[in-house]
Amino acid sequence: MGITNIFAFIGGLGGTEVILILFAILLLFGAKRIPELAKGLGRGIREFKDAAKDIKNDVEHSANDTNNNK
Repeated sequence: MGITNIFAFIGGLGGTEVILILFAILLLFGAKRIPELAKGLGRGIREFKDAAKDIKNDVEHSANDTNNNK
């Protein structure tokens, strides 16, 4: 339920709030660090998706092996 509340909060942000958040990030990290942070975030998301896909494939493979052995 907590995660749902967080997503509801993020969905309620308007344009002004997003601009202020981006400006605060720019001030905190600087313009040179933002591409590095975005690259790291993208890499992390990609690794997460790949791991989720691997787990899904393993589960499907195990299910197929179980069905074939019966």
